Amino acid sequence: MSRTGTDSTAYNRPVSVRHHWSRYATGGTFVGMTNKPGISVRTAQPDRSGACLISPHIPLDRAYEMRFTSTPRGARLARRLAAHRLDVWGVAYDTGPHDAIVLVVGELTANAVRHGHVPGRDFHLHLRVIAETGTVRIEVTDTRGELVPPRPDSLADPGTDDTGGRGLLLVAGLVRRWDWYRRSDGPGKTVWAEYELREGAPGIG
Repeated sequence: MSRTGTDSTAYNRPVSVRHHWSRYATGGTFVGMTNKPGISVRTAQPDRSGACLISPHIPLDRAYEMRFTSTPRGARLARRLAAHRLDVWGVAYDTGPHDAIVLVVGELTANAVRHGHVPGRDFHLHLRVIAETGTVRIEVTDTRGELVPPRPDSLADPGTDDTGGRGLLLVAGLVRRWDWYRRSDGPGKTVWAEYELREGAPGIG
Protein backbone atom coordinates (compact mmCIF):
# COMPACT_ATOMS: atom_id res chain seq x y z
CA MET A 1 0.00 0.00 0.00
CA SER A 2 1.40 3.39 -0.88
CA ARG A 3 1.37 6.49 1.29
CA THR A 4 0.73 9.95 -0.11
CA GLY A 5 2.70 12.93 1.17
CA THR A 6 1.68 16.37 0.00
CA ASP A 7 2.96 19.87 0.65
CA SER A 8 0.46 22.42 -0.59
CA THR A 9 3.14 25.04 -1.29
CA ALA A 10 6.25 23.13 -2.36
CA TYR A 11 4.62 20.72 -4.80
CA ASN A 12 1.98 21.10 -7.45
CA ARG A 13 0.64 17.59 -7.03
CA PRO A 14 1.01 14.71 -4.54
CA VAL A 15 3.88 12.28 -4.85
CA SER A 16 2.96 8.69 -3.95
CA VAL A 17 5.64 7.18 -1.77
CA ARG A 18 6.12 4.53 0.86
CA HIS A 19 7.11 6.09 4.16
CA HIS A 20 9.49 3.32 5.31
CA TRP A 21 12.72 5.20 4.74
CA SER A 22 11.50 6.11 1.25
CA ARG A 23 11.04 9.83 1.69
CA TYR A 24 13.70 11.64 3.63
CA ALA A 25 15.61 14.90 3.73
CA THR A 26 19.16 14.92 2.39
CA GLY A 27 20.92 18.22 2.31
CA GLY A 28 17.70 20.18 1.97
CA THR A 29 16.46 18.00 -0.91
CA PHE A 30 13.57 15.55 -0.78
CA VAL A 31 14.08 12.12 -2.32
CA GLY A 32 11.00 10.03 -3.03
CA MET A 33 11.38 6.34 -3.78
CA THR A 34 8.79 4.77 -6.03
CA ASN A 35 7.34 1.31 -5.44
CA LYS A 36 9.74 -0.06 -8.08
CA PRO A 37 13.13 -1.05 -6.62
CA GLY A 38 16.05 0.99 -7.86
CA ILE A 39 13.97 3.87 -9.19
CA SER A 40 13.94 7.18 -7.37
CA VAL A 41 12.31 10.51 -8.04
CA ARG A 42 14.35 13.52 -6.93
CA THR A 43 12.50 16.79 -6.52
CA ALA A 44 14.01 20.22 -6.80
CA GLN A 45 15.58 21.72 -3.70
CA PRO A 46 12.92 23.72 -1.82
CA ASP A 47 12.98 27.48 -2.32
CA ARG A 48 14.71 29.08 0.67
CA SER A 49 14.28 32.66 -0.55
CA GLY A 50 12.87 35.33 1.73
CA ALA A 51 9.46 35.04 0.05
CA CYS A 52 8.80 31.64 1.65
CA LEU A 53 10.07 32.36 5.14
CA ILE A 54 7.76 32.30 8.13
CA SER A 55 9.83 34.78 10.17
CA PRO A 56 9.69 37.68 10.64
CA HIS A 57 6.54 37.81 8.50
CA ILE A 58 4.07 35.07 7.58
CA PRO A 59 3.02 35.65 3.95
CA LEU A 60 1.13 32.46 3.15
CA ASP A 61 -0.67 29.50 4.62
CA ARG A 62 1.41 26.33 4.52
CA ALA A 63 0.26 22.74 4.84
CA TYR A 64 1.82 19.29 4.82
CA GLU A 65 0.16 15.95 5.46
CA MET A 66 1.10 12.29 5.28
CA ARG A 67 0.03 8.87 6.56
CA PHE A 68 2.38 6.69 8.59
CA THR A 69 2.23 3.15 9.88
CA SER A 70 1.13 3.04 13.51
CA THR A 71 4.52 1.96 14.84
CA PRO A 72 7.31 3.64 16.82
CA ARG A 73 9.28 3.87 13.58
CA GLY A 74 6.36 5.63 11.90
CA ALA A 75 6.15 8.12 14.78
CA ARG A 76 9.88 8.84 14.57
CA LEU A 77 9.68 9.41 10.83
CA ALA A 78 6.68 11.73 11.21
CA ARG A 79 8.64 13.82 13.68
CA ARG A 80 11.70 13.91 11.42
CA LEU A 81 9.73 14.99 8.35
CA ALA A 82 7.81 17.61 10.33
CA ALA A 83 11.12 19.04 11.58
CA HIS A 84 12.44 19.34 8.04
CA ARG A 85 9.22 20.82 6.71
CA LEU A 86 9.19 23.51 9.41
CA ASP A 87 12.76 24.45 8.55
CA VAL A 88 11.86 24.73 4.86
CA TRP A 89 9.01 27.05 5.81
CA GLY A 90 11.37 29.28 7.79
CA VAL A 91 10.83 27.99 11.32
CA ALA A 92 14.51 27.21 11.56
CA TYR A 93 16.28 24.30 13.22
CA ASP A 94 17.69 25.00 16.69
CA THR A 95 15.19 27.73 17.50
CA GLY A 96 12.75 27.64 20.39
CA PRO A 97 9.59 27.55 18.23
CA HIS A 98 10.97 24.81 15.98
CA ASP A 99 11.99 22.61 18.90
CA ALA A 100 8.67 23.18 20.69
CA ILE A 101 6.54 22.32 17.65
CA VAL A 102 8.59 19.22 16.86
CA LEU A 103 8.24 18.12 20.48
CA VAL A 104 4.46 18.50 20.22
CA VAL A 105 4.46 16.49 16.99
CA GLY A 106 6.54 13.82 18.70
CA GLU A 107 4.22 13.58 21.70
CA LEU A 108 1.02 13.43 19.65
CA THR A 109 2.34 10.88 17.17
CA ALA A 110 3.74 8.73 19.98
CA ASN A 111 0.33 8.83 21.68
CA ALA A 112 -1.35 7.83 18.41
CA VAL A 113 0.87 4.77 18.27
CA ARG A 114 0.64 3.95 21.98
CA HIS A 115 -3.06 4.60 22.57
CA GLY A 116 -4.60 4.65 19.08
CA HIS A 117 -2.99 1.65 17.44
CA VAL A 118 -5.23 -0.63 15.39
CA PRO A 119 -3.47 -3.48 13.53
CA GLY A 120 -3.19 -2.72 9.84
CA ARG A 121 -4.31 0.91 10.20
CA ASP A 122 -2.19 4.05 9.78
CA PHE A 123 -2.17 7.33 11.63
CA HIS A 124 -2.35 10.63 9.79
CA LEU A 125 -0.31 13.79 10.42
CA HIS A 126 -1.49 17.19 9.20
CA LEU A 127 0.83 20.14 9.81
CA ARG A 128 -0.40 23.59 8.88
CA VAL A 129 0.69 27.21 9.25
CA ILE A 130 -2.31 29.54 9.49
CA ALA A 131 -1.13 32.95 8.30
CA GLU A 132 -4.15 34.90 9.54
CA THR A 133 -3.60 33.88 13.17
CA GLY A 134 0.16 33.31 13.04
CA THR A 135 -0.17 29.80 14.42
CA VAL A 136 1.05 26.32 13.54
CA ARG A 137 -1.68 23.69 13.87
CA ILE A 138 -0.76 20.05 14.39
CA GLU A 139 -3.39 17.35 13.87
CA VAL A 140 -2.78 13.65 14.46
CA THR A 141 -5.58 11.23 13.59
CA ASP A 142 -5.78 7.58 14.57
CA THR A 143 -8.44 4.91 14.01
CA ARG A 144 -9.16 3.83 17.58
CA GLY A 145 -12.27 5.46 18.98
CA GLU A 146 -12.86 3.75 22.33
CA LEU A 147 -9.70 5.06 24.00
CA VAL A 148 -9.70 8.86 24.15
CA PRO A 149 -7.60 11.44 26.02
CA PRO A 150 -9.03 13.70 28.72
CA ARG A 151 -10.35 17.12 27.82
CA PRO A 152 -7.98 20.04 28.45
CA ASP A 153 -9.96 21.26 31.47
CA SER A 154 -9.80 17.82 33.10
CA LEU A 155 -6.14 17.05 32.45
CA ALA A 156 -4.66 16.01 35.78
CA ASP A 157 -1.06 15.88 36.95
CA PRO A 158 -0.09 12.18 37.06
CA GLY A 159 1.06 10.73 40.33
CA THR A 160 4.68 9.98 41.06
CA ASP A 161 4.09 6.28 40.41
CA ASP A 162 2.34 6.80 37.08
CA THR A 163 4.37 5.91 33.99
CA GLY A 164 2.18 7.81 31.51
CA GLY A 165 0.06 10.91 31.19
CA ARG A 166 2.87 13.45 31.18
CA GLY A 167 2.99 13.92 27.41
CA LEU A 168 -0.24 15.92 27.17
CA LEU A 169 0.81 18.04 30.16
CA LEU A 170 3.97 18.89 28.25
CA VAL A 171 1.93 19.71 25.15
CA ALA A 172 -0.46 21.88 27.17
CA GLY A 173 2.48 23.88 28.51
CA LEU A 174 3.83 24.63 25.05
CA VAL A 175 0.78 25.39 22.90
CA ARG A 176 -1.87 28.10 22.93
CA ARG A 177 -4.66 25.54 22.96
CA TRP A 178 -5.32 21.87 22.24
CA ASP A 179 -8.21 19.42 22.24
CA TRP A 180 -9.56 16.42 20.35
CA TYR A 181 -12.63 15.39 18.40
CA ARG A 182 -14.06 12.17 17.02
CA ARG A 183 -13.65 11.46 13.33
CA SER A 184 -16.74 12.01 11.21
CA ASP A 185 -15.60 9.76 8.36
CA GLY A 186 -14.85 6.60 10.33
CA PRO A 187 -13.75 5.24 13.70
CA GLY A 188 -11.09 7.07 15.60
CA LYS A 189 -10.20 10.55 16.77
CA THR A 190 -8.07 13.56 15.94
CA VAL A 191 -5.94 15.25 18.59
CA TRP A 192 -4.92 18.78 17.63
CA ALA A 193 -2.78 21.54 19.07
CA GLU A 194 -2.04 25.13 18.01
CA TYR A 195 1.31 26.79 18.64
CA GLU A 196 1.48 30.56 18.35
CA LEU A 197 4.40 31.88 16.31
CA ARG A 198 5.28 35.04 18.17
CA GLU A 199 8.16 36.54 20.07
CA GLY A 200 8.23 35.20 23.60
CA ALA A 201 6.19 32.06 22.79
CA PRO A 202 7.15 28.95 24.78
CA GLY A 203 10.17 27.17 23.39
CA ILE A 204 12.77 24.59 24.25
CA GLY A 205 16.19 25.65 25.44
